[in-house]
Amino acid sequence: MWQARRNLIRAIQKEGHDVVIVAPKDEYTASLMKMGASHIDVPMKMNKNPVSDYILYRRFREALQQVSPDVYLGYTIKPNIYGSLAAHRLGIPTINNIAGLGTVFVSDNLVTRVAKGLYQMALKQAAMVFFQNPDDRELFISNGVVRHDKHDLLPGSGVDLTKFAYTPLPEAGRGAPLRFVLIARMLWDKGVGEFVEAARAIRHHHGDVRFCLLGSLDNDNPAAISRAQMDDWVHAGDIEYLGYSDNVVQEIVDSDCIVLPSAYPEGTPRTLLEAASVGRPIVTTDAPGCRETVDDGVNGFICGLRDAADLQNKMERVIELSPQARSAMGRAGRSKMENEFDESIVIGKYVQEIRTLCGT
Repeated sequence: MWQARRNLIRAIQKEGHDVVIVAPKDEYTASLMKMGASHIDVPMKMNKNPVSDYILYRRFREALQQVSPDVYLGYTIKPNIYGSLAAHRLGIPTINNIAGLGTVFVSDNLVTRVAKGLYQMALKQAAMVFFQNPDDRELFISNGVVRHDKHDLLPGSGVDLTKFAYTPLPEAGRGAPLRFVLIARMLWDKGVGEFVEAARAIRHHHGDVRFCLLGSLDNDNPAAISRAQMDDWVHAGDIEYLGYSDNVVQEIVDSDCIVLPSAYPEGTPRTLLEAASVGRPIVTTDAPGCRETVDDGVNGFICGLRDAADLQNKMERVIELSPQARSAMGRAGRSKMENEFDESIVIGKYVQEIRTLCGT
């Protein structure tokens, strides 16, 4: 949240508003407070327990009663649902951001039906519902989750074009092995398994290629890659595991291609926007939110979902490109980010909605 929202927080503060963060305390809380934001600690379990969810709703209501904000901005499923329900109960207008659907919408089961019903109640009175890709918006409308016309489409969370500055690939080549990097939480649904399988196959034909995984091991998630599995891949020489890094920019600059073979219901993956902004070709799946970041064959390649063979094929196409062609892909990606995904587009829409709701 710190990386994705700090420029929005600054923009809201520039409008003369105070910003209060209602979220679990973490390692970035101090940084937010240094910006002049306040913080209310609301612990949040990601399980599907009705008792803990009701407690979360009560905590949101108590926090909002304490602050009495002019507007509530909701992100991710539980704040969007329980924070919004609490806000509506207190007569506080809400602006919601549907940043991907998560695993809860993958199957048609009781949990999915309950989630849709809760979303419908939470978004019924929303002043604005922002979606990060057209597929999610169509799904919510066609399923009757959103039944009003107060919704709009954002280019994901946008990308900070200054922080993720264009850094050209050397057209004469690196003089080092090509480096593919997957940046994500280490979840099976993010396509980590397919990436490793494709990497293993490519290494039989191209020994001078490196494959790296960057991201945290999410042990609380049932879809997480285990430490034992990661160690097996590393010991077999299939991949390099880089762990977690706060310096994602440098990892992108040091790469030749960023890969995200996700089957996860993404909003619009920030890592792909950041990679394209820096000027790196990207390879991703034909999944909602992912496909929007790539003009296939122009700034990267699109592969099938859960298809390691197709992923292998698309990464081999990157390998077979000349250094000049890879650089051209990187430049095309930067241009796409400037024209379609500039963070200022997102911030501008938020500021306009807040101005409308606050009468300024």
